[in-house]
Amino acid sequence: MDVTTDAGAPWLIVGLGNPGPGYAMNRHNVGFMVADLLAERIGGGFKRAGKAQAQVMEGRIGPPGPGSRRVILAKPMSYMNVSGGPVNALRDFYKVPVANIVAVHDELDIDYGVLRLKLGGGDNGHNGLKSMTKVMGSDYHRVRFGIGRPPGRMQVADFVLKDFSSVERKELDYFVDRAADAVECLVIEGLERAQSTYNS
Repeated sequence: MDVTTDAGAPWLIVGLGNPGPGYAMNRHNVGFMVADLLAERIGGGFKRAGKAQAQVMEGRIGPPGPGSRRVILAKPMSYMNVSGGPVNALRDFYKVPVANIVAVHDELDIDYGVLRLKLGGGDNGHNGLKSMTKVMGSDYHRVRFGIGRPPGRMQVADFVLKDFSSVERKELDYFVDRAADAVECLVIEGLERAQSTYNS
């Protein structure tokens, strides 16, 4: 498996979530929120990606000139637990090395709003990552957005499919903005720099 990023190849940035307005503000959909903000920054909108069952947007991030990077933003329009199929189809279509793929996703074992960036590793029970790893291995980057653990005896599935609380929403825009910054830093400056800046 190629774990060396290719500076000349495009990057595929995948926001993980579930399609449809009923899921839009769920904790499980924070990956979609970050992808939407990145699209807004680039200055474009998502479009349906044919057979890939995803919404995509192409653009560049970084300073104008040789320092910029070509990126494909993607939101799989399958449900979370079968995200791997659409991501793999986009990887094949755009000829993206696995190490140039970034999955942005919610993470239960990290406190709310805290970020952790890494390359490879397990799925920690996250069905979107599990599906991606099943079809293309685990050697892709992750931007892990902490959502914390469910309170009391609430089931994990119920917790991730609930909207962010009113208290959480007061800081949500800030944390999503910071996660988008982290993705940009990862793509432009590399994992080590992004980790030292955003792994808090």
